[in-house]
Amino acid sequence: MYRLISKLVIYRNAGEDSILFRLADICQKFVSGEYIKENIITDIYVEINRLLDVATSYGFDKNLWHNYLAFILAMSENPFTLVSEKVGANEGTVNEFARGDFLIFKKLFDYDFSKMESVLGINCFSIILDYKAVVKSGQISNKSVGEKVQELSADIESATDERQMYNIVTGFYKKYGVGKFGLNKAFRVSHDKSADKILIPITSTGNMTLDDIIGYEAQKQKLVENTEAFLNGRCANNVLLFGDAGTGKSTSIKAVLNMYYSRGLRMIEVYKHEFKDLSRIISEIKNRNYCFIIYMDDLSFEEFEIEYKYLKAVIEGGLETKPENVLIYATSNRRHLIRETWSDRSDMSKDELHRSDTMQEKLSLAARFGVSIGFYKPSQQEYFDIVKGLAAKHPGIKLSDEELCMEANRWELSHGGISGRTAQQFINHLAGSYCQLCNQ
Repeated sequence: MYRLISKLVIYRNAGEDSILFRLADICQKFVSGEYIKENIITDIYVEINRLLDVATSYGFDKNLWHNYLAFILAMSENPFTLVSEKVGANEGTVNEFARGDFLIFKKLFDYDFSKMESVLGINCFSIILDYKAVVKSGQISNKSVGEKVQELSADIESATDERQMYNIVTGFYKKYGVGKFGLNKAFRVSHDKSADKILIPITSTGNMTLDDIIGYEAQKQKLVENTEAFLNGRCANNVLLFGDAGTGKSTSIKAVLNMYYSRGLRMIEVYKHEFKDLSRIISEIKNRNYCFIIYMDDLSFEEFEIEYKYLKAVIEGGLETKPENVLIYATSNRRHLIRETWSDRSDMSKDELHRSDTMQEKLSLAARFGVSIGFYKPSQQEYFDIVKGLAAKHPGIKLSDEELCMEANRWELSHGGISGRTAQQFINHLAGSYCQLCNQ
């Protein structure tokens, strides 16, 4: 195995600390005969343990060795894979290196561990080659990535030579993309100073849709239209969703991600204390074949906070323009984002001569969002409509509309007032209560 991977050209960036390179080193020691049996068995079990960790994280099943090799191919970002995700199979001299690497991977797929098991008296390789996972879906941190990798693994198993494998892998890149941006929906900022990349995947995202938000049709349509324009390469604006708490602002943005993920939309969650990293974030994503929304939830600033200046420079005003594949979507309970005081309304104050200039600086941040969408507290009747709509999704709730509205009214009086969030919490309470009764 060591001789095989030492000949890799394009895909040799898996890293010497990877399971692949570690196992190759173990196999090399076994072939040479220069090993102590107890030590080499321990080394094997360490790598099998690491492989099981990866398998559990992504929900791999059946042949874990094949799944792992497919995972390396799916996650490897290099010039060949980045071009392939844009155009698929293509002509070029680099293809000769690619086919050579695929021939090696095909041999790795077919690698025979039986002699090593027989001599060392172990059976761990046989187990991972025919693995039956017993994992609840809630324990899988990124099931969608695992499903795609297993699809690639199964396709490679059916390939007869490196040319077929070339078409399979480049087709996968074209269909799903490559690396963390290709296989994941959402990302956050890493605070690991030793990491060479600033973004890491968010491996568990909700499955909410715009239909889950009852009402607010005009607001949702406006958000969809702007996102559609963005994905279609037309002019689109940064978006500010503002208004009352619990009205569906954040849920709307998350639903848009789920709606357009298959069309290349990705989302990066950034908090205001991370605004100083915005330039680094944009540098990492500006040349990728995806549309990125930088998502800022519950955005607002106090007078003493200056992080908004970083945001203003990125949106509009810095020397480096914001890339065409990046937009900013933010939610806020404040229309103008930065806290205003009565003294802002006067042109004079005790500590500043031209207070209106400060006010204009504050207002200019909100003005840099080309689209502002208001989400306001529903009326009493709208609140009842939301409750009835949510209740309809839970067949176990048997209350009549009249009883439902009466109980919903009691609930909101003691749980924060009228809002979509209050309605959802009320329905969660009812659904939980009825489920408890059913189990008794």
